[in-house]
Amino acid sequence: MFATDGIGKGNLNEYGQMILTKAHSLWSYLMQPWSAYQLLLIVGCFVIAWFAAKYAEPRAEARVRNIKGNPGLLRMLSALLRRLEWLFFIPVIGLVLLVMQSVTWPSRSYLISIALQLATAWLVIAVLSRVIRTRTISRMVALVVWTIVALNITNLYTPIADTLDSVSFGMGKTRFSMLQVIQGILLIVSLLWIANFTGNFVQNRINRMEDLTPSLQVLIGKFVKIILIIVALTAALSGIGLDLTALTVFSGAVGVGLGFGLQKVVSNFISGVIILLDKSIKPGDTITLEDTFGWVRELRARFVSVITRDGKEYLIPNEDFITRQVVNWSFSDDLVRIDVSFGVSYDSDPHEVIRIAKEVAGGIDRISKVKPPVCWLVGFGDSSLDFVLRFWISDPRNGLTNIRGTVLIGLWDAFKEADIGIPFPHREIIMRTPVEITEPPARKPSTRSQARGK
Repeated sequence: MFATDGIGKGNLNEYGQMILTKAHSLWSYLMQPWSAYQLLLIVGCFVIAWFAAKYAEPRAEARVRNIKGNPGLLRMLSALLRRLEWLFFIPVIGLVLLVMQSVTWPSRSYLISIALQLATAWLVIAVLSRVIRTRTISRMVALVVWTIVALNITNLYTPIADTLDSVSFGMGKTRFSMLQVIQGILLIVSLLWIANFTGNFVQNRINRMEDLTPSLQVLIGKFVKIILIIVALTAALSGIGLDLTALTVFSGAVGVGLGFGLQKVVSNFISGVIILLDKSIKPGDTITLEDTFGWVRELRARFVSVITRDGKEYLIPNEDFITRQVVNWSFSDDLVRIDVSFGVSYDSDPHEVIRIAKEVAGGIDRISKVKPPVCWLVGFGDSSLDFVLRFWISDPRNGLTNIRGTVLIGLWDAFKEADIGIPFPHREIIMRTPVEITEPPARKPSTRSQARGK
């Protein structure tokens, strides 16, 4: 329950009365004739700035599009281009403010001064917030920061902050005010974003270190992010004045509950760490897991991203790579052996067939020359001599079915040119005992047909 603990209800009423007094003073000022004139001037300045922005926007956009190789500057200029009317509004209303301050009393230009400060703050904050790439988060940050600045400009921040601080609730011996809660939320969000931004920056730097293996790069990046997030949360809780020792028992109970509820999540995380440590799976590996064949694009804390030949991206939990049978085509060696079975007719010379098959495989670019292809006669089939052609490739990521198809087409062309037949299964039925064909006896007309004839 909310309460007004040590501050007291009298102070709460005092802060509320202070806000009402300031609001009443502002309303009284707005009701004066000069306030209406200032509002009309503000609206007029904005209309002028809007028309100027519409005229200058196409030309400015053409110049911005010519900027190459600096994505940070391009993002800032794009944000400024979308707020071009505010960029024109600030100097126009600033000029009006100088003229009014020189010809009349300062009190008669108060609203124009406030409008100039608010517009300048909004333009600067909106442009700088584009450092955050996520547009929704960027807009939220800009709105929150501008609201705080606007309250300071209008001298409303202190009474509102005092009022929020007077509204509090207790948790044991710890007191939490509404101001602390709001500050804590803002501080936690800010520090977590800084931790995530720093973690991504460090991860990009680590990925450029060619001395480290891909698995070690991912592992170091994940641990850096985890440490930064823990430090950010600890700093945020300490920053709002929360005693961390008071959360020991509570965190233990919550930890037990989360242990049962997030069992799969923890299992996948630990499995991911094991995969990174034993290097059984790494980015770029070609793997087969049950019916999924593809190459590993990325290792995450919870899953492994696998892209198949048809462009589908499977997010496979890390636990599956620990508990199930996985075929890693490039675990210890990039060379992969492929077998192609075929058959020829019995009147063909098997020595010539073997020679032609090895020549066909040796002439295909994808087939490795380090281990030459071999061909063996493996059986006498019902209607053909059965052979198996074995060869090696070093790029299974580029597909297995297509290389088999290329080899089979090459064998077909080569056997056709050498007049070597490829038989197809057939069966002959020999009837040794003649069968007499007798005609069936003629059917007698039925009684109903005879009656109908009569």
